Amino acid sequence: MAIGSGLGAQLGIAAESTYGTYVAPTKFPEFSKESLVLKKTTAQSAGIAAGRLMPLSTRRVLTQKEVSGGIDLEVPNKSFGLILQALMGTSVTPVQQAATTAYLQTHTLADNFGKSLTIQKGVPLTSGTVTRKNFLGCKVISAEFSCEVGGMLTCSLEIDGKDCEETSVLATASYPTMSPFHFGQMALKTGTYASETALDGVRKVSVKIERPSATDRFYANQSALKKEPILNDLTKITGSLEMDYVATTIDDLHTTDGATSLVWEFVGPIIATTYAETFRIKLPAIKVDDAPPTVEGFDVVRPKFSFTALYDGTNLTAIEYMSTDVTL
Repeated sequence: MAIGSGLGAQLGIAAESTYGTYVAPTKFPEFSKESLVLKKTTAQSAGIAAGRLMPLSTRRVLTQKEVSGGIDLEVPNKSFGLILQALMGTSVTPVQQAATTAYLQTHTLADNFGKSLTIQKGVPLTSGTVTRKNFLGCKVISAEFSCEVGGMLTCSLEIDGKDCEETSVLATASYPTMSPFHFGQMALKTGTYASETALDGVRKVSVKIERPSATDRFYANQSALKKEPILNDLTKITGSLEMDYVATTIDDLHTTDGATSLVWEFVGPIIATTYAETFRIKLPAIKVDDAPPTVEGFDVVRPKFSFTALYDGTNLTAIEYMSTDVTL
């Protein structure tokens, strides 16, 4: 029996071959909180019947179902590839580095149609019995990565799904030995693409990747369920830098509206030879939106610069992930 509280909860994920068709979970991400729920739309008959003072329960119908919610978690040094693939859209096969146990995943921005997940949630009753909810056809609509002084690299996912069923059995969770990426491993670089240099004074970074999608594809002949969402707008990538005002590098870009390449990376322990555990976001062109530094008292001036990532015409936005994972 599990502990009868959130301590006994679990999440499991698996890539689906067909949108909305259950696949038994194979990965079990450790998470800090989740808000996945089944949302239903109902309609109640308003027919008048002589002397009836309340609506009939038999005249309420279920017209629409869908799943929504989010998952917050730390970014670990392994078993994160399925989530990155669902976000970015590229079909990725980890590439072995030389003859070592290090494998590189390169997730470039692409159409994410066909990249859906089954997400199974195990929720304990106070008795210790774990109930299960299997969310089908889950698409990652957005992901926000963030890390600040003294903290972990975290990720907040926004999920849209097709349906929820409670019949498939609860998978037995297993957790490989792994550790989270953190501030002590963080570096941020700006400059010419592929020749970026370290930016001093950075205290906090966040990057949000949004995949706008038509999540309202409800049609006849679908039994109140939606068809797979499709991208219906340009991908939006935004972020922010919080830093001590040690140089005018970013401030100057705000003034001129110039572009710079940005690389945000976390490099952990060596896996083998020169290959280390790595999480890296590469944005070939960003423009600084606001704001110039202001003096608000006696303390060190600490501006917060917001930016928008754009396409430089040649290089794709990418997330690189180096781990010991042979497969996603």
